[in-house]
Amino acid sequence: MNARARRGAQARLSGRRGEVLAAIWLMARGYRILGFRLKTRQAEVDLLALRGRVLAVVEVKRRMSLDVALETVTSDQRDRLRRAGLALAAGRPALRDCSVRLDLVALAPGRLPMHIPDAWKGA
Repeated sequence: MNARARRGAQARLSGRRGEVLAAIWLMARGYRILGFRLKTRQAEVDLLALRGRVLAVVEVKRRMSLDVALETVTSDQRDRLRRAGLALAAGRPALRDCSVRLDLVALAPGRLPMHIPDAWKGA
């Protein structure tokens, strides 16, 4: 395996570990995890979580700071993620009445995960 392929494999493994950590963090806060890496026509959803009647489409980012994590998700990507969440809710009868929200879980070295509900509200 060449160096580039090795870095890619390490990045994928790090991403999966980050998603598992984010899921555990959310479950400890009362969320039920409905899916990991859900592929839709619109986008791939890192985590789909439910708490009450809120369906959270959760983007997980491992970066050096919260600001960098927030900036990493472009407005185009946010639009695709929102549409993916709406499509997932529409396809599951039990979720049709839920409000869909786009959340961020930011992971930074040496820090606890930070969950930001409705991370890009108004953006």
